[in-house]
Amino acid sequence: MAENRFSAFLIAGPTASGKSHLALRLAKRWGAAVVNADSMQVYRDLRVLTSRPTAADETRAPHMLFGHVDGAVNYSVGCYVEDVGRVLLRLRAEGRLPIFVGGTGLYFKALTQGLSEIPRVPESIRAEWRARAERTSVAALHAELAARDPIMAVRLRPSDPQRILRALEVHAATGESLAFFQGAKRKPLLDISACRAIFLAPERDTLRVAIDRRFDTMLQSGALDEVASLKRRGLDPALPVMRALGVPPLLRHLKSETDLDAAADLVKRESRAYAKRQFTFARHQLPQFSWVTPDAAEVALQGSLPDT
Repeated sequence: MAENRFSAFLIAGPTASGKSHLALRLAKRWGAAVVNADSMQVYRDLRVLTSRPTAADETRAPHMLFGHVDGAVNYSVGCYVEDVGRVLLRLRAEGRLPIFVGGTGLYFKALTQGLSEIPRVPESIRAEWRARAERTSVAALHAELAARDPIMAVRLRPSDPQRILRALEVHAATGESLAFFQGAKRKPLLDISACRAIFLAPERDTLRVAIDRRFDTMLQSGALDEVASLKRRGLDPALPVMRALGVPPLLRHLKSETDLDAAADLVKRESRAYAKRQFTFARHQLPQFSWVTPDAAEVALQGSLPDT
């Protein structure tokens, strides 16, 4: 591989913006490895519904941290950072450039800004709060958090059960607010000044069309079968894989609670709302990422590494 002045490439962006195709083209050209930075593409259960790279794509360049986690695992950003540490050691030994690609802004933030030193919560406490979450509403959990940890209650959306549960678990385990631990961070794995970091920013109407068209393709390619397989496993509905974009509406369809057209329409609306949140997160939390349009991205990266 040609000599490179960057230690890693980071390609972020909203869903359906063309990140994976760009990363694959660059990896083929530069002999690099594509490293996943999407919190749902880690799960082996959802190749179609998360637009994970195809088996054919994975033969065209090395792909790492894609589909390596079972859906029954409550995979976290902490687990991800530990996995990336091992991947970086391997790639550096091979002299291979990593190209991180994905839509999970929190993963990129953890890699480049460090991860908070949050104590491990005992499984007994986690199980207790998961059981309580199954018996009560998200609004009631948020009210409980407001009573125990008002600082985090103000920071978290009342409709965000995963983060509310996390804050409750940490408070129950330590007696401290999660905000206390978020102030102390480990050294980041990646030095952002030594990375080439971009955020793909399509025009909004174009992105809306791409999101809708992509979900139609997912349905034609077996997304409903993937969700049916998840349903047969009887997994805890609080697990991340059960809350992936598209899973809850398609589950309701499989339970005959809604028709497929209504479920598909809801998934498209939720995906567009998610893309909006991805833009907002990048704008406020990833200040060192350069925004480029998908059409201009490859040109913008020219000169970053000589063609081999």
